[in-house]
Amino acid sequence: MVEIGIVGKPNVGKSTFFNAATHAGAETAGYPFTTIDANNAVGFVRTDCVCRELNVTDTPRNSKCTGGVRFAPVNLIDVAGLVPDAHKGKGMGNKFLDDLRQAAVLIHVVDASGSTDSEGNPVAAGSHDPVDDVLFLENEIERWFYSIFNRNWDKIARRVETEKKDFARFFEEMFAGIGITEGAIHQALREADLDGGYPSKWSEDGLYRFSKALRAHSKKMIIAANKTDAAGAQDNIAQLRERFPNYPVVPTSSMAEFVLVNLAEKGTVRYLPGDGQFEIIDASKLTSKEAKALEMIQAKVFDRFGGTGVQECINKAVIDVLEKIAVYPVEDETHFTDKEGRVLPDVFLLDRGCTPFDVAERIHTDIAKHYVAAIDAKTKRKIAKDHVLKHGDVVKIISKA
Repeated sequence: MVEIGIVGKPNVGKSTFFNAATHAGAETAGYPFTTIDANNAVGFVRTDCVCRELNVTDTPRNSKCTGGVRFAPVNLIDVAGLVPDAHKGKGMGNKFLDDLRQAAVLIHVVDASGSTDSEGNPVAAGSHDPVDDVLFLENEIERWFYSIFNRNWDKIARRVETEKKDFARFFEEMFAGIGITEGAIHQALREADLDGGYPSKWSEDGLYRFSKALRAHSKKMIIAANKTDAAGAQDNIAQLRERFPNYPVVPTSSMAEFVLVNLAEKGTVRYLPGDGQFEIIDASKLTSKEAKALEMIQAKVFDRFGGTGVQECINKAVIDVLEKIAVYPVEDETHFTDKEGRVLPDVFLLDRGCTPFDVAERIHTDIAKHYVAAIDAKTKRKIAKDHVLKHGDVVKIISKA
């Protein structure tokens, strides 16, 4: 399953974002280090379900479908708040960085209102620049990478040079535990202008440039500009977008999403995560506090930004940054069912450019091992093993297993 790290300094709304996206009930409070151990729970990517296109009523198993909207599962990790010098062990730094090892992409929740200092303590609104928070997060992960690599550098250089190893492949094997890939290593080598064949000749500055470039390509990021309802937030969001053009910057209100999701579960409002509007079903069932909160959410969140941004962050992280597509495996291409008769039971989030063989591997290694053929369930035609699949494809895998 795709893993997404929810990161940032303490007291910016990370756990509220996490709870709104997963309903996991992580502890929240208005002080630093509420989260000590990482919280893990299932969140969802929102996508149009193919059930409407195929004119069928689906019975999802690994996901959810509501009114033709399919929610495909991803794993969200809400980690301890990060403070400057975390790579030296300050705050919960060592725990924070260790929890990020396998995250494929990071959602960095920042306080767009500027009302928390670098360590997450409350300060006057607008007195702290959220741009600094993004810079320090980048720096801490880069320093963490550098410290890990530097400890083993003599050994790495000796083996690469004496055993004539391919640097990128060997480096990926050495540090597989922090989620780096061979492709990211090649990109980092090019950007840092370094020769992977002779790592013993790298300077300390060269190794740091490599660490910095590798962080950019292996720990990609979305900026969730949180607390959008606060005064001054809009100006800070504009600054974040100007300063970090390579990062998607999404205005978010974690609290608004949390309120709406919970009221939707109670049946007092009609709202799906990611909707651009909400509807009050029965105003008489709302408390005065809830009614006032909904007025504020409409005026300061939906009227300004068109939504809470929480679901948008998850979708951008998975669909745009990681470039995943949704593919539906079935066993009966005529009725779009599995062997139990469930219609469109599963949806897989796979890499763009994936093939039927990749689907087979995702189902089970034995299915892939005994792969025979594949059928496009929409057209009922056989497709090649290396046929490039599209978002929303429905595929039957034929196997001897």
